[in-house]
Formats: sequence, structure tokens, C-alpha cells
Amino acid sequence: MAAGAPARQSALAAALVNLVLTGWVVLGFDYGHGASFQFEASRVVLENPRLGFNVGVDGMSLVMVVLTSLVTVAAVLVRPVKAGGEALYYSSSLLIAAGAMGAFVATDLFFFYAFHELALIPTFLMIGMRGSGDNREAAWKITLYLGFGSLVLLAGLAALVTSASGTGLTTFNMAELRELAPKLAPSVQEPIYLTLLLGFGVLISLFPFHSWAAPAYASAPAPTAMLHAGVLKKFGLYGLLRVAVPMLPAGFHAEWIQSMLLVLLLGNILFIGLVAIAQKELDLLLGHSSVMHMGYVFLGIASGTALGYSGAIFLMFAHGISIALLFALCAQVREKTGTLQMARLGGLAKYAPFLGLSFAMATFASIGLPGFGNFAAEIMVFLGGFAEKPVDQLGSLQITTILALWGVVISAVYMLRAFRQVFQGEPAEVCTRAGDLSGLSRLPVILLLLALLATGFFPELLLQAIRPFAQALAALN
Repeated sequence: MAAGAPARQSALAAALVNLVLTGWVVLGFDYGHGASFQFEASRVVLENPRLGFNVGVDGMSLVMVVLTSLVTVAAVLVRPVKAGGEALYYSSSLLIAAGAMGAFVATDLFFFYAFHELALIPTFLMIGMRGSGDNREAAWKITLYLGFGSLVLLAGLAALVTSASGTGLTTFNMAELRELAPKLAPSVQEPIYLTLLLGFGVLISLFPFHSWAAPAYASAPAPTAMLHAGVLKKFGLYGLLRVAVPMLPAGFHAEWIQSMLLVLLLGNILFIGLVAIAQKELDLLLGHSSVMHMGYVFLGIASGTALGYSGAIFLMFAHGISIALLFALCAQVREKTGTLQMARLGGLAKYAPFLGLSFAMATFASIGLPGFGNFAAEIMVFLGGFAEKPVDQLGSLQITTILALWGVVISAVYMLRAFRQVFQGEPAEVCTRAGDLSGLSRLPVILLLLALLATGFFPELLLQAIRPFAQALAALN
């Protein structure tokens, strides 16, 4: 693109090549050893501190690589609404995807962090330069929040490396840190784990550090919202499972930290769910819905069980696909009607039946209807909360899980109401001029829908990779 090649065609070619390479990794992956890194490569950068460009794929990172590849292709296929600047538009999308992909395959803590920071830069630029509405305010807000979160995370990672290395050789290698860090005293592990939880939590939009997410997604171009909400935000959840939980088990099991996390994740599920019900614009509703569903993943992580971990990783994938699909369809509604105010819409399915059917299916996936990947994931998360507790003994985790179940009802209320207001009822004037999706505009929708249906009807497609990793992680705790 920088050399003058057609931006859209170049970006699509790069995304498709990446998808093909991902397919090659999927076919060559040894699922019986999903807890171990495969396809490893390393290049020493520094001897002391021990720093290397090390990459590899295990069961969890394989799932995230597949998620990144699918959403990247879909995001590139979604055309920009604003004319001009296509080179910046597509190159930024590819940079966000590249940063996420690099973070998911890095086995060196330095590059794990650096790749994520690389992806944030084009995110800020796309919201500030190519966004809509109050995009400048949203760009500043996401920059300040995520910049703060990144600094807190950097402090936690630095404390982890220096404390684990002690007076010996300083290392950033994740495998070596997994051997060294768990030997730290609980009094050392707990503050480091808390720092990592807060740093990752801001990046994930953990309550009450969530207020940047919905305005940013509402202002961002559709592909940027798809890539950030669908893929890049999973970096924080991935980091908890990759770094914080296995390396700092005493911090993870500290009762006061667990109690705090359970309260905060209920804030995501219940409070933000109620905020989503109050939204009047479709994009803001979807933004709050994305924040709400992060609470379920936190619940799976907090369970500390193999089933809960499996559900959390599965939900990271399923939510990533479904929210990317919803933002892509939301952009189509805006383009065809000129508004996302639900009170001004209605009856759109009559004039855009494919768009209406696709949005209905994405809605069903988001609320966890059987047949979609989200259902299998959420079932495992909820059952994971009770996996190691007799049914007649309820602790704080089990009570939290019971309360979190109300989130399913809340999400059904706001998503089904939104679908009814936008696509059903008496046709609004702005909808009578709308046309349906056609040609290439249907491809990203079909691609993401097929991913949700395939993993919903055949969850073993993902679980064969996830299960060994989740079991090994649970065994460490």
C-alpha cells in the first residue's frame, strides 16, 4: 500500500494469506499436546537481560490466532463509509491485527507487551481521524484510559520480572518465569498479581474502568470496532491466563483479591447490563453489551477450574466473532438509513431481509441461544463455578455465578428489544429508502456467521485445543 498498490486489494490479499497460514497451523497442530507450545521459533536479542524474539502456539493461543485471522478478513471486507484515505484505513486495520497476532504468539514477556502497544497506536488514529460523532473526545478518552492501563500493566510486568529473577540472570522468557515466579512468597505475589489484574482490567474494560469502551466503539469505523472489541480487547483476558494466573498462583488464590474480582465482574454483568437496556442508539448498546460480556469471561477465570477456564477461552472466541459481526451489521444499518437512533428506525427487515436475518442470528448468538458458540461457552463458564463444590455448599463464587445468570435475562431484554425496534414493526421513513446487502458486502457476514454456527454445533472444534491447556492450568493451581 505504501508503494502505491491498491489499498483494499493489498489488504485483502494479506488477510487471506494470513488466514491460509492459520489453516496450515490448525491442520498441523498436535491437539494431544495442546498444553505445550508448538511451531516454536526464537531469535536472541539480548543475553543479559535474557530477551528474545520467541514465538510459539499452544491450545489457547491457537484459538486466538484463528479468531484474529477470521475477524481480520471480515474487517478488511467491510468497506469504509468515509471516502478517501483508504491507504491509512486498511494499513491501520492490518497493524491492529498484526499487533494482536504478535501478542498471542509471543512467548517472551517484552514482545508480548510491545505487540499490544503497537496495535493501540492505529486504534487511536482511526478513532480520532476516521471516526464519527464525538470521535475526538472518544479518541482522547480511550487514549488516556488505555495509556493508564498500559502503564499499570508495565509496572506489574516489571515487578514480576525483577522479583522472579532475583539476583540471578534477568529473563523475559515466559517458560523460565513460569518456573521462577511461583516460588515467590505470597506477600510478594499478591501485590504483583493485583497490579497485573488492574492493568489488564483497564484494557478489558473491567468495571469500574469501563467508561472508555462504549463511546470508543460507537465513534470508531466499523473495522476498528470489530478488531478492537472482537480481538484486541481479548489481550487482557489472554494475559491473565498466560501470565498472571500461572505465574502468581498465590496472588490468584488470595481471598481478598478473589472477593474483589467477584464484585467487579458482577458490576460488568449486572450494572452495565442495565445501562445497556437504557441506551437509545444501537452502537452504544452494542458497546455496553461488549463490556457486559467481559464479566462472564472473568467469572470463568475466577472459578479456577478446568471447565471454567475452557469456558472463558471459548467465550473469548465466540464473543469476539459475535461482537465483530454485530458491529459490521450496525455499520450497514447506519449506511443505509443514516441513523442509529432506535426510535427513528423500524421495519427495516422488510426492505433489507438479509440484513435483518443476519442481525437476528447475531442477536441470538449474543444472548447465548443454543446452536451458536456463545451458548456452549457460557454453559461451561456457569458450570465451572460449581465444578469443585458440593451442591449443598454455596461459597462466594457459587453465589456470584447464580447472580450472574441474571445477565442472560438482561442481555435477552436489550438485544431482542433492539432487534424489534430496528427491524420489525411499522416501517420508518428512513428505512423505506434502504436496500439490502448484496455481493461482496455479504461475505464478511456469512464468514462470521459460519464460524459461530460451526463452533456452536461442533464445539469440539475448539475444545480439542482448549481442553489440554485448561487442564494443565487448573493443575498448577
